[in-house]
Amino acid sequence: MTTNSIDLFVNPTAGRGRAGRRLAEIRRLIEASGASVIIHESGHVGDLETQVRGLVSSGVERIIVAGGDGSIHEAVNGIMDADTDASLGIVPSGTGNDFAKAAGIPLEWRAATTLLASRIADNVAPRTIDVGRMNDRYFANGAGIGLDAKVTRIARDYNWPIGDLVYLVAILRTMLDGIATPEMQLEAESLRWDGPLTLASVSNGPWIGGMFHIAPMAKNDDGKLELMVAAPVTRTRIFSLLPKLMKGEHLDETEVEHCSIRRLTVRSASPVPSHLDGEVQPLQSDFEFEILPGALSLLQ
Repeated sequence: MTTNSIDLFVNPTAGRGRAGRRLAEIRRLIEASGASVIIHESGHVGDLETQVRGLVSSGVERIIVAGGDGSIHEAVNGIMDADTDASLGIVPSGTGNDFAKAAGIPLEWRAATTLLASRIADNVAPRTIDVGRMNDRYFANGAGIGLDAKVTRIARDYNWPIGDLVYLVAILRTMLDGIATPEMQLEAESLRWDGPLTLASVSNGPWIGGMFHIAPMAKNDDGKLELMVAAPVTRTRIFSLLPKLMKGEHLDETEVEHCSIRRLTVRSASPVPSHLDGEVQPLQSDFEFEILPGALSLLQ
């Protein structure tokens, strides 16, 4: 049963600590809806996911997360693992807010909180969106294998207050380290690949890294994932492709193939890096992807 309370999850370190500094004002704005707010802070990686899973398993029906894509990733996995109909609300407060942008949530945190509070006050029904799955983990916005996963890992190593630009710095560092092109086999409904590959991107939303329009056609409520694969390319070619990638104008380039999928199998000759919603995963060789249509209820 829905009660007149909201559980608010905050990652105090999200967005270089922005989420924690905004907590009091976020609480005040939500309580203006007439709901009382119960605050939960996450202390380490995986903690938010564990707390969300426990709460929604006990019957909590509405949670709000103030954080970035990493916090949303944990919340989505907690809800999906609990196999409940709990609804998720978002206050964008991270370094990357790709999911919020894709979902049409205001990126300015006060505007997002005020809108969310009005929806709660008016008892607006949540809308359903799709969720992706890679092996036994879920993703809300996107997944990647290969180069973009390596860039993500390097970007996570930096703790600079430069927002999305950290990904450009990480790309430069990746170029210096060298571009791996492992042998991979991919099989989807309308695409098969057997050979070296720079990256495979599986998108439920259009953006990654805050500034890269990697999947312009992706929608998180159409029952499909957007697959993009890139053949081996030189360092020089990558730099020439970056402006196109930022504008979403890369899909017609000769090294790129793309299609809409519902399922995908990937086999690599050796363990390769991967990420889910910008969260680096353990090295793996075998991947199974699928889309779960309408699997998540979004307070919006």
